[in-house]
Amino acid sequence: MIAVANPLRPIENFLTSLLEWFHATAGFSWAWSIVALVVLVRLVLVPVTVRQIHSMQNLQAHAPEMKEIQQRWKHDKQRQNEELMKFYRENKINPAASCLPIVLQIPIFISLFYVLKDFEKEVFPGYPGSSLDFIGLVDITQPTKDGWGPLLLVVYVASQLTSSYFMAATMQKAQRILLMVLPIAFVPFILNFPAGLMIYWLTTNLWTTGQGIVTRRMMPRPDLGVQHKSSRTPPKEPPAPAPPPKSKKRQPGVPATDGGAPTSAGPPRRVKRKRSGGGRRR
Repeated sequence: MIAVANPLRPIENFLTSLLEWFHATAGFSWAWSIVALVVLVRLVLVPVTVRQIHSMQNLQAHAPEMKEIQQRWKHDKQRQNEELMKFYRENKINPAASCLPIVLQIPIFISLFYVLKDFEKEVFPGYPGSSLDFIGLVDITQPTKDGWGPLLLVVYVASQLTSSYFMAATMQKAQRILLMVLPIAFVPFILNFPAGLMIYWLTTNLWTTGQGIVTRRMMPRPDLGVQHKSSRTPPKEPPAPAPPPKSKKRQPGVPATDGGAPTSAGPPRRVKRKRSGGGRRR
């Protein structure tokens, strides 16, 4: 029988070497070595994360125009997708960039699962006297459902909801609801995961939450009142010219006015005064 090569084996070996270095050289416990591993991974992903933030802001700035395109072609999904793709190209929008940090961490998460699965047999015996406990609550190699693992799971779900809130700021309502429900739906599946994986993902969520708070304060929000032009944005029609004012027929002897003070065309007209009558002279 031919053995199938594990494509994640190089990542598993690299993670094992990093955990051993953090434990033996830096002096961390195995649990805090996992925390340090998260910090290192997120520091490496900083350029990708900055790109993700700019992409989310770009999506938020163009959200009104994209909603207009979706409403215009809501009865023709194929045409709607074509128009949206053209709009993305014209405005240099990459919707996948907002998910890139999560996608890059999936191989690391899966590899760490296999590292911790056999950690107690393959790595731990080489370091006698070391501890697998995390602050005296859980064993990083034991299932999350054991001991104080459910408490760790509750903290994980809360941190996942918080980090999802910052990630879903530019998504549509249905997508936001789905992203907020997924952490709760995954709980039955992760009860048998090693507690060390929960430590890894909990630290990742806390990093994402702190990163969202910092970037919201440091990076200005896009001006949503400015409409960005594209080939599908109809030009604004110029305002219609105002009708000319109606001219009124001037009565004789009455000076012409132009909505303000009366104007005279020449010297004032002298009016003869009649003599007051008395009787005839005799």
